Parts: sequence; C-alpha cells; structure tokens
Amino acid sequence: MNIVFRELKAHRKSLIFWCLGVILMVVSGMGKYGAMSGSGQSMNELMEGMPKGLQAVLGVGGLDLSTVLGYYGILYLYIAIMAAIHAVMLGATIIAKEERDKTAEFLFSKPVSRRRVITGKLFAAFVQVAIINLVAYLSSILSVSRYDGGPHVEGDIATLMIGMFLLQLIFLSIGAATGAVQKKAGKAGATAAAIMLATFILSVAIDMNDKIEPLKYFTPFKYYEAKELLFGAGFSGAFVLLSAAIAAVLTAVTYISYQKRDLN
Repeated sequence: MNIVFRELKAHRKSLIFWCLGVILMVVSGMGKYGAMSGSGQSMNELMEGMPKGLQAVLGVGGLDLSTVLGYYGILYLYIAIMAAIHAVMLGATIIAKEERDKTAEFLFSKPVSRRRVITGKLFAAFVQVAIINLVAYLSSILSVSRYDGGPHVEGDIATLMIGMFLLQLIFLSIGAATGAVQKKAGKAGATAAAIMLATFILSVAIDMNDKIEPLKYFTPFKYYEAKELLFGAGFSGAFVLLSAAIAAVLTAVTYISYQKRDLN
C-alpha cells in the first residue's frame, strides 16, 4: 500500500487540476445550453446548417439538441475526451516516470518485486480515473438537474458515466502498456497521446463516411456513444467484451514488458 499512497500523493495536484477542468467543462457547457435555449434559437436548425465534417467533430449526429439530454450528449463527448486524455497520459507517466525522473534505482533497491510495483501503480491510477469519473457524474447531475432533464436524468447520466469509465480503463491500459514498451521513457506520454488522438480522428472519419464504419472496432470512442447509450440499443455486448479484452491484454503486456525491461 505504500506504493499506492506514494503515487496518489505524487499526483494529487494534477488530479485536482483535472477535476477542476472537468467541473468547468460541465458547468460552462450547460451554461451555454441555458443561454441558447433561453434565446429561443433552434439549436437543431443551427447545427443542421453546419458542414457534415463540422457536425461530426462536434458529435451532433443522431441527437435532439432541443432536449437537455440531447445537448448533454454532445457535452458528454468532450468530457469523455478529457477523461481519455487524463487516463492515457496517467497510464504512460505512472509507469515510465521512474526512469524519466531517475528514481528507478532508488525504488527497485527496495525489497519489492517489479510485479508488486506495477500492481501498486496501476491501482493508484485506477483510483484516480475513478475519482475523475465520479466528479464528472456529480457535476453533471447538479448542472443538468437545473433544467428539465426528465425523471430519469440521474440514471441516464449514470449510464453515460459507466460507458466513460470503461473508455477510461481502455486508455489507461493503452498508456500503461506504452509506458512499459517505449524504450525512451520521456516519450511515453507523447506516444500514448498520439495513439488516443489517432483513435478519435478515426471516429470522426467514420461519422463522415459510412463506408468505413467497420473500422469502428478500432476506435474506443465508437464503443460508448451517447446517442446509442441514451436513445439507441444501450450497451453493446460486443463492445463491452472487446473493452475487457483490450484492457486485459494490454495490462498483461505492461507486466511482461516491464519485468523484462532494462531500467535506465
């Protein structure tokens, strides 16, 4: 547990800043909804007048922006992107930072195995992504409930947050595996972020071109979309199983690669 507390303490300031960023995103986003709905301007008509590419980037497709949950569905995409960035960067840095900060010799001179170190680090990262998710949930409930979100708004937002948490775990495992495999520890974060960005760009490309829809299995951003979770078929069993498989395989890669790694 000392490793877990050590990592939580080391990342506490960063975690606070990310939590504040999520709260600001939710509050400011719902504030824009209040301003636009109060002006009487039709948000659906406004979005329909935009190019298809811009609609895809904004995540508008299939959502009724005249309702608070439809609008929140767009906001959810950006909250999920923030959470994914945090998770993938955290996963990469929490694994690679001992070499980057030249503290590997100190840590591994202790009577503790590499497996135990990785387990402690991953658990600390898990706790942090869970806190981000909880902050997003609570701030969303408080912000959306100011408007007429319907009797099931808390359950609907909880559904979205479960989807986002699964997305966070995928990117956390991607970041951790990158941190363990990347030979140059200082570049692990950049590599992990590039992978996340590539998957997001692919999800936008799929929204713009239906012909490449089969590629949706290669981008986690298509696994838990608001339009499907709230107004469609809900959670896809195939995507949930695929998420679990990705996280499990990449976690195994993290353990195996780190134990064989020559630490600098």
